[in-house]
Amino acid sequence: MKKILISTLFATLFLQGCSNIPLLPGLKPYKIDIQQGNYVTQDMIAKLQPGMTRSQVRFALGTPLIIDPFRTDRWDYAYVLYKQGALVEQRTVTVIFRGDVLDRIEGDVVAGANISQPPAAGKPAAPAVPAATPEKK
Repeated sequence: MKKILISTLFATLFLQGCSNIPLLPGLKPYKIDIQQGNYVTQDMIAKLQPGMTRSQVRFALGTPLIIDPFRTDRWDYAYVLYKQGALVEQRTVTVIFRGDVLDRIEGDVVAGANISQPPAAGKPAAPAVPAATPEKK
């Protein structure tokens, strides 16, 4: 029993000393690319028309990342891309419904723009789409 305890203590102290070994110049740990959320393109937004049903919007954009249980008239689509630990692209698109039909689109992707490719990596996405009409309560 005493031999096992001494061996464990020695191994712990020996491995603790290994944590201070400097890295070789030019040698860095590998960082993976991370994509999170819903990737919404300009072409997907261009398919949306005011008056579309919720199921038609879901078919065009996919399942929303966030559905607020307290505001059922709003779906949020968020997307983040990290390459080698650095933020490369971040987008948010909000789809607003009035009743069960599409009212307007807000966020980083411009409605009505028919562009095949997303913005270049590292460059900001298109400006937010202004609200079409103010909501009446």
